[in-house]
Amino acid sequence: MRLRANAKINLSLDVLGTRPDGYHEVRMVMQMTGMYDRLTLTPVKGREGIHLSVNLPYIPTGDSNLVVKAAKLLMERKGVTDGLDVELEKFIPVAAGLAGGSSDAAQTMIGVNRIFRLGYTRKELMELGKEIGADVPYCILQGTALSEGIGEVLTRLPGMPPCHILLCKPNINVSTKDVYQSFDALKTVRHPDVDGQIEALKCGDLAGIADPARMSNVLELVTADRYPVVRAIEQDMKRAGALQAVMSGSGPTVFGIFDDREKAEACRERLKKTRPSARTFLTWPQSKYGGKS
Repeated sequence: MRLRANAKINLSLDVLGTRPDGYHEVRMVMQMTGMYDRLTLTPVKGREGIHLSVNLPYIPTGDSNLVVKAAKLLMERKGVTDGLDVELEKFIPVAAGLAGGSSDAAQTMIGVNRIFRLGYTRKELMELGKEIGADVPYCILQGTALSEGIGEVLTRLPGMPPCHILLCKPNINVSTKDVYQSFDALKTVRHPDVDGQIEALKCGDLAGIADPARMSNVLELVTADRYPVVRAIEQDMKRAGALQAVMSGSGPTVFGIFDDREKAEACRERLKKTRPSARTFLTWPQSKYGGKS
């Protein structure tokens, strides 16, 4: 079975506080994009265990990989005794704020459920996905959604209007845990107008969705201050005609929203020349919802 694991961006990201269990309460609008990793799942009769191969040598293939964790979770719960081979082709940058690992895990769960006919509904898979990671339930749902709690409380939203999404991942790595811990020490935070962005989505108003007061990420106060290249890329995109450019997740990937493909293409070519160590991708909003209810 072949599956696509799509990357996500945060159209807005707000942190409301820290919970007693140490997790952060968030409120954010999640959007799936057309950029994806490829997964091939093959059941193996008469052989136990999960074997993962990846096209990139620095990605672990053992129990620490979210794909292996996801497959093992479902197979052990249902007592599956056959084995599973998984081939993962990574295109989504690692540790980039794009939920690549979570999306890989989500699609693995969907695939294992189908291959072995385990009978889980999408809602049940989403509930199980919380055991793998906070973004996994959303990556099972897909599309456009309001994400609350620690990221697991999801409300479907209307999809984005047609547009072009330019992604640029600078050659730096960011620790999500470290970013959140540093965010806790901040005294002043300007919160995005998430409700206003939701209303703009309902109206199909791309300019309203991309309004800087709405399309904003509070974690930039940490990541962009440490790595000025984040704000520099945002400025590059805005000067090239992006309606808005902002960081996704804890970073460091920046995305720009364009209503004109030629401007987006020109910006991509310019970034490839001026920032050769960065990785750039041009994609679109993916509004498909996955699985059955």
